[in-house]
Amino acid sequence: MSETERSPASLGWADARQPLARPSQPSGLFDLLGVAAVLLDAEGRVALWSPEAEELYGYSAQEALGQYAATLLVHEENWDWVIKTFGQVMETGQSWGGTFPIRCKDGSTRLVELRNMRLMSESGEFYALGLGTDSTTLHEVERDVALSTRLISQSPIGVAILDTDLRYLAVNPALERMHGIPAKDHLGRHYREIMKDRRFEVAEAAMRRVLETGDPLVDQATVVATPPSDPGHKHAWSISLYRLEDTQGRVLGVADFVVDVTERYRSALEASETRRRLALIADGSARIGTTLEVERTAHELADVTVPDFADVVAVDALDSFVDEHRPATRNGPVLFRALAVKAAYPTEAVQAADPPGWVGAYDVGRLATQCVRTGRPILVSHADGNDLTRIARNDHAATLLARAGVHSYMAVPLTARGNVLGFMGLVRARDPRPFDEDDLAIATELASRAAVCIDNARTHQSVRNAAETLQRSLLPDHAPRLPGLQVASRYLPAQAAYEIGGDWYDVIPLDGDRTALVVGDVMGSGIDAAAAMGRLRTATAAFADLDLDPAQVLQHLDRTTSKLEQYIATCVYAIYDPHRAECRIANAGHLPPVLARSGERPCLLDLPTGTPLGVGGVPFKNTTIPFAPGAQLVLYTDGLVETRHDPIDERLASLLSHLGSLESELEETCDRLLEQLRHPDDHDDVALLISRACSLAP
Repeated sequence: MSETERSPASLGWADARQPLARPSQPSGLFDLLGVAAVLLDAEGRVALWSPEAEELYGYSAQEALGQYAATLLVHEENWDWVIKTFGQVMETGQSWGGTFPIRCKDGSTRLVELRNMRLMSESGEFYALGLGTDSTTLHEVERDVALSTRLISQSPIGVAILDTDLRYLAVNPALERMHGIPAKDHLGRHYREIMKDRRFEVAEAAMRRVLETGDPLVDQATVVATPPSDPGHKHAWSISLYRLEDTQGRVLGVADFVVDVTERYRSALEASETRRRLALIADGSARIGTTLEVERTAHELADVTVPDFADVVAVDALDSFVDEHRPATRNGPVLFRALAVKAAYPTEAVQAADPPGWVGAYDVGRLATQCVRTGRPILVSHADGNDLTRIARNDHAATLLARAGVHSYMAVPLTARGNVLGFMGLVRARDPRPFDEDDLAIATELASRAAVCIDNARTHQSVRNAAETLQRSLLPDHAPRLPGLQVASRYLPAQAAYEIGGDWYDVIPLDGDRTALVVGDVMGSGIDAAAAMGRLRTATAAFADLDLDPAQVLQHLDRTTSKLEQYIATCVYAIYDPHRAECRIANAGHLPPVLARSGERPCLLDLPTGTPLGVGGVPFKNTTIPFAPGAQLVLYTDGLVETRHDPIDERLASLLSHLGSLESELEETCDRLLEQLRHPDDHDDVALLISRACSLAP
């Protein structure tokens, strides 16, 4: 192999070609080759003999010195050629090199790679220097070097050699292409001069650690950055490092192997993004629509989308959807009522949206108006000043969005059952990613699910409001003054997530200064239950006018209830007579009333329970109890004491403990019982009627 063929450039390397300080001890390559040196005088006799020559040829220095080299080392048939070639070298000074069969001391023949050259001493005498090494060993080294250099030069893996100061000594073509910088422009320059992105600080620190410890780093450092070769896009590299040492253990530098894993990185990002989006939809399915409240559902939609999906979200409904009495407009501005606004961090962009409860007008040029009138989502991946003007409700809001750094926007209609109810607006400001078509599809899916829940909530609220209005219209306004009796009452409907029930109470003045006290509960809910309750209350008032005792009234109500399809009811009916200071009571499957008298602890009345109204055929029984001035009677429905998790006995005991003093105002007692016993999320309505006996006015 010629010197040109062996040059680093020809092997796919770039070399700094800087002069290096030579070590005093032999290099690893010379040790490996075992180069033998023999010096001949002008007559061809051995003048100097190295230890390596003894090892290669077998003769000791004492045996070789002074001998003719030709007769010592060359087979007889080659003497003429050797003597002729020796004479040419000594005469012309032209070196000779090649592979030659040498006769060793043991008589064997060894092929030796030889280099012969003429030397001149200070006195002007000529000598011949012969350098030799085992031909087989040399060819093995050449083969290994050629193989490794070809592998490196043709490898798709980027390879660089850096010295202990992390300056480039060599770069292969693959790394040239990755960096987009010619190999010659790497050489002698520091690693960070080429890889300027701050993310490569991690790789630089890893190189220094490998140089210090000698522990290799294999496929463990991945750097994602923008390379000089592709300034508009991020690439990912997997970096492996190991320390380079010579055979004496001296640290020469670090080898840097770089694999471009950009496609794998991007695929992983896409897979991660897909999982994130699917998780977002799953999260929305679980968290949106947990109640039948319009505003709460809008807040749940906002909670799902911020901060994982958007920086700021606003959920607005058409005012005509929220208020059925307000007609929708086909032309001109559109009125929106804000339902929810949420931001991932404090930002002026929130001030650009209307706070919940406000009604704002968006003119025909705004994207929100376009979204609800066309029913189609709108994507603005990269929003400029003109876009912000169309996104915001007015110029001031557009300025706030610009100052907040809003750069991407989506408007998604809230559509349910073919009707547009409003829209959801999402922006990104701090998040550098622009919204894309996949994001738009996710937002549309979330908005669609939320819209159905919002529509259900609005429909339920409308039915609920109608039923509550009907029920309240059927409940009595008891007389402010009753003979020998004080009365206080309360009715609370079930919470918004549930329909109202059929609870009722009544206070009916009777002849002879008597008063009928009634509390009942129609099983079921909604408008039908409220209507059934109204019919029973009307029937109760009619039967009370017939001067019947409580058991007889319940008997008539039982027959009336039997005629109401699929309904049964419970009821307590009592008649208070102030002249006799007593109450006559009958119970139709209802919870027992509470009696409180002076000097005694409140107690549950032990009454025949009876069967609910509507069962039919079972007689009811009257019970008479003393009810002197100062005594209190508490009638209530199960919504006051029943819960899903507590035993009814414990709840009834709690009712007795919260009654308080008999001297308390009845209105105060009603409020205390409701506050202490009824949970805010109770699913049932409550009717409560408290009466206190007092002296008849003279």
